[in-house]
Amino acid sequence: MNNKGETSAGGGIGFFGLLQVCFIVLKVMGIINWSWIKVFLPTFIGSGLTVLLLIVCVIIALKS
Repeated sequence: MNNKGETSAGGGIGFFGLLQVCFIVLKVMGIINWSWIKVFLPTFIGSGLTVLLLIVCVIIALKS
């Protein structure tokens, strides 16, 4: 809470989001000639890490 009693949500684009935007801009501008699969790889990695973390949390919760 701030001084006025209001709450604010933090957050932002994050590392993988920023990397994704950079790759898309470079691809559209023709600076890199990668396939779109490689361009979207940061999204796949970020999603994969999230799913992996979720699976680990579920396994830990089920063991306790």
